[in-house]
Amino acid sequence: MTRADWLLNPGERGNPATRLDRRHPDGEAWSRGNHVRPLVHGAVYFAELLEAVRALNRGDLLLFTDWRGDPDERLAGPGTEIGAVLSGAAERGVVVKGLLWRSHLDSLHFSEEENRHLGEEIGRGGGECLLDMRVRPGGSHHQKLVVLRHRDRPELDVAYVGGIDLCHNRNDDAEHRGDRQSMPLAPAYGPHPPWHDVQLALRGPVVGDVEAVFRERWEDPAPLSRSPLIRVRERMHSEDISADRLQPQRPDPAPCGTHTVQLLRTYPNRLLGGYPFAPDGERSIARGYTKALRRARALIYLEDQYLWSPRVVACFARALRRHPRLRVIGVVPTVPEEAGRLTRPMNLIGRIKALDELRRAGGDRVAVYGLENRSATPVYVHAKVCVIDDIWASVGSDNINLRSWTHDSELSCVVYDERTDPRRPADPGGLGDGARAFARELRLELMGEHTDAGATDALCDPVSAFDAFVESAAALDAWHGGGCRGPRPPGRLRRYVPPDLAVTQRMLAVPLHRLLVDPDGRPLGMRLRRTF
Repeated sequence: MTRADWLLNPGERGNPATRLDRRHPDGEAWSRGNHVRPLVHGAVYFAELLEAVRALNRGDLLLFTDWRGDPDERLAGPGTEIGAVLSGAAERGVVVKGLLWRSHLDSLHFSEEENRHLGEEIGRGGGECLLDMRVRPGGSHHQKLVVLRHRDRPELDVAYVGGIDLCHNRNDDAEHRGDRQSMPLAPAYGPHPPWHDVQLALRGPVVGDVEAVFRERWEDPAPLSRSPLIRVRERMHSEDISADRLQPQRPDPAPCGTHTVQLLRTYPNRLLGGYPFAPDGERSIARGYTKALRRARALIYLEDQYLWSPRVVACFARALRRHPRLRVIGVVPTVPEEAGRLTRPMNLIGRIKALDELRRAGGDRVAVYGLENRSATPVYVHAKVCVIDDIWASVGSDNINLRSWTHDSELSCVVYDERTDPRRPADPGGLGDGARAFARELRLELMGEHTDAGATDALCDPVSAFDAFVESAAALDAWHGGGCRGPRPPGRLRRYVPPDLAVTQRMLAVPLHRLLVDPDGRPLGMRLRRTF
């Protein structure tokens, strides 16, 4: 078994127009010699990001893309608002460039005004932040990355990629009491929704790859929006509508670790002229999952905001049917983020159908859970993590749903550690010598938190890990069922029980087949000419 058995080769990416793979002198579709650290929880990521940005000097480079940015979101207490931190870097002479999704109207609960305000604050400091609507109708720019390059200290270069936006709700920690700067979700989450999320800190040559992803979008000559109404608004607000030229990209940082990293992406085949770097779109996230799932034998561990769409989970179901010892653990939000009469049942229908597909394939080898904090408030799971057989580990902006695999812009990092993990599972038919240190340590950290057991070696074995989740959730469910009497059992896991499909469909104001949008949130009829 080699990395080539798990990762996409350049031809398998399906997008010959990108320079992402051509930029590697060896022609490989990944970079080697990196050091990757998972930053579990927004508070951990925000504190590190603040320190790193404050250390930038004149002539250094800060690049970022995001789905939403709230200028007043504090990274680590008063005086650390993200708008002021980025604007302050620009005032010090740091080259600050950003791309934020232009977004739909705020009346639809997106982020148009907040993103514009963050861009204006950065602009006042001397940076440049553009509002980018170069998407398909109904789509979004969902990539979440930050790149920090140092003119005179390349050993400090770092990139951050994952699921954490620079906005409200994200600054939570392992106690899951929620961000004090909160936006409302469904009432079950309370005034400060507890939030679970993951970002990666990347050092080594892969920093150059992440920068290349930003530059491809920044250098796209297409107008930021084709909407006449938005053009008028741009003039009214004197918005920056064209990207200034970037300085040439510096050489990649030197190798510094044992992690091979492959960047996977989704871009749609944009109407009226495609992206110059992806003229027919790119679906390497879908292709990467499909290839890795063909090799799955023991355990697929997922943390996902949605876990929707039978078309997407079909490749997981095929893996379960092929291998009768394969198990799947999923950690998802117990309650959809929105409580609207239309949106909530649509969200639930998408998940119900997906879980039904998985359970038909795997039966009791499929187990799905929600999380709660110690006050019994549900935790909103926003993480996008997948670990397959403790070998292939993916963290990014993409969810397990159709729009993340076909329609929105997404960015994910697959990490393959050249180091094997010396610990053997108890089951000789389990993961054996193939387990890789990064993938296993990531899974153990997450599972250890959810069970309150810590990253114990007892969770190395896939069967034992699966059973530990079953037992932890059963104990907490029984405690709740008994009226919460006596000491609360350890752990945060609750068994996820989806509502009845027929009942959920009756919640809709109109029949599902008459809706203008599907459960993945895209207008009907917006199916792509080619998916994955």
